[in-house]
Amino acid sequence: MKTKAQKNKELEKGAELFKKSELLVFTDFNNVKNEDIRRLRRELKKLGAQFLVIKKRLLNVLLKEKGIDFDARKFKASMGTIFSSAGIEEISAPIFKFFKELNLQEKILGGYDINGKFVIEPLRIITIGQLPSREVLLSQLLGMIAAPIRSFLYVLSEKSKMVEPR
Repeated sequence: MKTKAQKNKELEKGAELFKKSELLVFTDFNNVKNEDIRRLRRELKKLGAQFLVIKKRLLNVLLKEKGIDFDARKFKASMGTIFSSAGIEEISAPIFKFFKELNLQEKILGGYDINGKFVIEPLRIITIGQLPSREVLLSQLLGMIAAPIRSFLYVLSEKSKMVEPR
């Protein structure tokens, strides 16, 4: 059992992370090995995010202090919180990839957008996480724009071969 000083320290750490964050993602870490959790933390650190295991009651206190009406106790499982300074489009892919490798996509419990002040459903995080990267999407768009032009040039080229020289 943690002392009041330990709980206050944990709450202070959560408040410090909250100040830097735009997004919170809640995950269930039951049946996830410690080695895998460390790997997730390393991946998130590269993106400027941090995974923190904080008691649901303390998380509720933290959120209430920040004026957020959210009850973390609605989740039955042990919960970890990812504090991210990146938006959902950047952070959801590595989270989804991590849990997909473990075949545990249901461990993504949801999230909260701090700037937009709305709850994010787990399906939305999973859906955004499955999207290709920005660079891939841009190259696909460029391919779609160039395809009709390329086809038209091919038709003109073939037509020019059909015309007999004078």
